[in-house]
Amino acid sequence: MTYAPSPQLVSVGYEGRSIDELVQVLLAEDVAVLVDVRLTPISRKPGLSKTALKNALRDAGIEYVHHRELGNPKWNRDGYRAGESTSLALYQRVLGSSEGRSALRHVTELFEGGTVALLCFERDHDHCHRHQVVKELGELCDDLRVTYA
Repeated sequence: MTYAPSPQLVSVGYEGRSIDELVQVLLAEDVAVLVDVRLTPISRKPGLSKTALKNALRDAGIEYVHHRELGNPKWNRDGYRAGESTSLALYQRVLGSSEGRSALRHVTELFEGGTVALLCFERDHDHCHRHQVVKELGELCDDLRVTYA
């Protein structure tokens, strides 16, 4: 009997990293697809806005997917980082929306192609909305293996 491998997920933030450093981290984790979970995929850091990031990833053999449906609204971020329960609950509603559920299901489908990374700015997983996305994915996927980079 053949068993499918456990889905692999990497939670990564680019805070304090250059595009080259980020790509090296992703390659070291054997990432096949990067899912950008920023609501608006722009950055003041060179190479980390959507088009430049997509091109750098393509050159490294990594697919880029942007799921703005999994982004945390700008006006909710300060409260979220502060751990305010209303901000956490608001983001949970984002994930529970039909658009959020659809995006989460799509991420689970991407596991068939190999390791998937979730990307946002915050380096610390616990202070980023990625931690709620990871929790939701863990409920959708049996045996989800998560690493933090």
